[in-house]
Amino acid sequence: MQHVLVTGGAGYIGSHACKALKAAGYVPVTFDSFVTGWRQAVKYGPVEEGDLLDRARVDEVFATWKPVAVMHFAAISLVGEAMKIPGKYWRNNVLGSLNLIEAACAAGVKKFVFSSTCATYGEHDNVVLDESTPQEPLNAYGASKRAIEDILRDFAASDGLEHVIFRYFNVAGADPDGEVGEFHRPETHLIPLMLDAIDGKRDALTVFGTDYDTPDGTCIRDYVHVCDLVDAHVLGLKWLEEGKGNRVFNLGTGDGFSVREVIDQSRVVTNREVPYNEGPRRAGDAVKLVSGSTRAEEELGWRPTRSKMQTMIADAWRWHQAGHYDE
Repeated sequence: MQHVLVTGGAGYIGSHACKALKAAGYVPVTFDSFVTGWRQAVKYGPVEEGDLLDRARVDEVFATWKPVAVMHFAAISLVGEAMKIPGKYWRNNVLGSLNLIEAACAAGVKKFVFSSTCATYGEHDNVVLDESTPQEPLNAYGASKRAIEDILRDFAASDGLEHVIFRYFNVAGADPDGEVGEFHRPETHLIPLMLDAIDGKRDALTVFGTDYDTPDGTCIRDYVHVCDLVDAHVLGLKWLEEGKGNRVFNLGTGDGFSVREVIDQSRVVTNREVPYNEGPRRAGDAVKLVSGSTRAEEELGWRPTRSKMQTMIADAWRWHQAGHYDE
């Protein structure tokens, strides 16, 4: 059995990726610090606790498991915090990733699938974003991810590191089987915050900014189901195994939903009202982020099957009602 090292494998996306890898015949080895991840989410393979800033620990994990590839999800990703404490993002995301990349190359592991973000693009008014769109991030989170992309390219040239980079849009939904789901500490994502408000776990959802240049004044985002997203990562791994070369793929549906539209869709799914308040804009938020790329479909053969808004909310609602991980 082939082992794949999954950094951040105890987190939201990483845990779903571990399930998908196991289904595809791999053994996912979770590497996580458990600062934001959940031990209950590690269900599909062995786990190693550690911090990517600890190079000796990273080397030890490579020596123990001898993975054939790396899937790198581990990162901190709070936009508001990134605007206030940029050094934390450069240190954790970039230096941690550099340690991981150097350790992988030293161990002879030359297949690397990287979880990047559409936040590397920044804001481009009235433009759908494809892989050739200039990268002009608005905050240290997006900038740190762009820097890691650059590091991967440098190590491809120096060490032959083969890599696939996924720049994805807003991830939503949960495992339809209810085995893993979305739960952050602190929670910052729209749909789980909205479901908390519907369920009375918080007083109200706050809508940050209602004066944007959009049809209803709220930000617009492209949402993709977490299960569709991790399916693309498995396809990315197979892409590398087939020797198809280094590549960047956007992962989005091309459909943009405003915050108010997501709220409206949740009323349909849950048959409940969403208590919400209107607040000021948040620094670092782009007006509109929507993918215009078809590269992943045309080249990877990736076709999202669960990324309809009502399906994403329904899967998230089912997970939400079943209960969270222990806090």
